[in-house]
Amino acid sequence: MPVALQVVDIAWLLLALGFLTAFFVHKLPLKFPGDVEQVFQDLIRYGKTKSQLKQRRAVLRLFDVPKRWFWHFYAISVLWNGLLFILSFRAVIFGEVFPEFLTDVLRFLTGRPAAAWTELQLSVLVLQALLWVHSLRRLLECLLVSIFSDGKIHVVQYAFGLSYYLFLGLTVLCAGVSQPTDSLSRDSAGPFLSQITWYHIAGVLLFIWASLLQHHSLSLLASLRTNSSGKVETLAHRIPHGGWFELVSCPHYLAELLIYTALGVCCGCCSVTWWLVVLYIFCNQALAAQLCHEYYQSTFKAYPRQRKAFVPFLL
Repeated sequence: MPVALQVVDIAWLLLALGFLTAFFVHKLPLKFPGDVEQVFQDLIRYGKTKSQLKQRRAVLRLFDVPKRWFWHFYAISVLWNGLLFILSFRAVIFGEVFPEFLTDVLRFLTGRPAAAWTELQLSVLVLQALLWVHSLRRLLECLLVSIFSDGKIHVVQYAFGLSYYLFLGLTVLCAGVSQPTDSLSRDSAGPFLSQITWYHIAGVLLFIWASLLQHHSLSLLASLRTNSSGKVETLAHRIPHGGWFELVSCPHYLAELLIYTALGVCCGCCSVTWWLVVLYIFCNQALAAQLCHEYYQSTFKAYPRQRKAFVPFLL
């Protein structure tokens, strides 16, 4: 039986195809005419990979904002997805309905009536909690761990990042209503813990491991710019070593993919909507990792040849 794609599914599929197309355009010997190529490169690069662009026009530099503003994305996510979790929790415990504006948006994204969100699935609360924890950790890492240089991102990338976690939170609700089991309405007879299944446990364990991998990788990157006492010595880029950096140039990007995969497992591995999100993450992070990998290779002549960009031994 064919799967009917909802508006939310189409949106994530188009985003994934967009980044996949950008990846192949970059990898293949294809060039856009004139200034279009400069704009294209300016939009797919950020931070250190943007520094590889030669003779950027002054008008393009007008749209640069600091890469250290990444923390804004996670601050927005902590606030927005925390609010959605509270609304969902109150709907489960007290039987409250979502605000009308929220059900209107969800109805547009899924085509489902407002009644579809009167009895939420356990998977929704699990995903919302994990997404909030992930956002809070990344916010704290941006503020307390990572040491940003004077790298830039395009204002379009910045606007996309601000809206990304807003849409992601809505997607969690959209993905959850399609789950056929583990209903968690206030009339449920069984205790809360009895509704936890094997895939919730497996997903949470994978989430924890991938989060630790990402944190360790980001800590190793930060240590390249500090001395033994933790004082910042340089903002220059160096060859990272240790951990999964011995396998790939960007283990923190790989960890991001694994984190979203873990959330898919928490959905019982059967949410088409969420796997389209995972597909988008794969395409997005693969492009970013490839650009970063090429930067390392072109900047450091002694860069380890055995390392891949994103996926160990493959990509």
